[in-house]
Amino acid sequence: MDSTLLISLAIVHFIALMSPGPDFAIIVKLATQQQRSVALSCAFGIALAILAHTLLSLMGISLMIRQSEIAYSIVQFVGISYLAWMGLGALKAAISQIKANKVQKQLRQNTLDSSGEIDDEPQTAPLSNFQGFRIGLLTNMLNPKALIFFITLFTVMVPVETNTLTKAGATIVLFGLALLWFAFVAIVLSQQKVQGYFKAIACYIDLGVGVIFIGVSATIAISQLI
Repeated sequence: MDSTLLISLAIVHFIALMSPGPDFAIIVKLATQQQRSVALSCAFGIALAILAHTLLSLMGISLMIRQSEIAYSIVQFVGISYLAWMGLGALKAAISQIKANKVQKQLRQNTLDSSGEIDDEPQTAPLSNFQGFRIGLLTNMLNPKALIFFITLFTVMVPVETNTLTKAGATIVLFGLALLWFAFVAIVLSQQKVQGYFKAIACYIDLGVGVIFIGVSATIAISQLI
């Protein structure tokens, strides 16, 4: 097993995991607005998608898709559509939250309950663990940039003659790092005190998520038109 290669892959991959993008954005959104189990399910979904990308790249299937104009166009269309749909949904949630906050502010100015406060705060619709898992899985799996990243990563850093044991090690390392990192983010941000802080800025989180998702989908779409 080539330990030097595995360490290099781990470093590059971990830097990519920490970079702002759809995966990180969706984990932050779910961890601050949903139960911890939902965020952890999302983390597992992302890690499983990364495992799939890794295996597809090692088997050469991802490269075949990239080299096929029709197949790659279909992947891009599905990916762009999904990211844009998720982005619009986040923006819609942000706008609804902002409007609800304005209504609550007006109510506080006009009337108070017996305790001197208004308890009817806008709530985010709860998701099931499966929904969290599905969101994480699709967010990474349908992101065309993830496909390109893994093709490039393995083309540049993993020669064809790399032995099976090293390839197996790379698969475990990439999957494990993704699961550990996103699970860590999910656990930290889903703490009650942290959620309490982020609750006040939930609309801005949704706004940021929407901008990131739509920005990524628009970037991919524009790159194909140029």
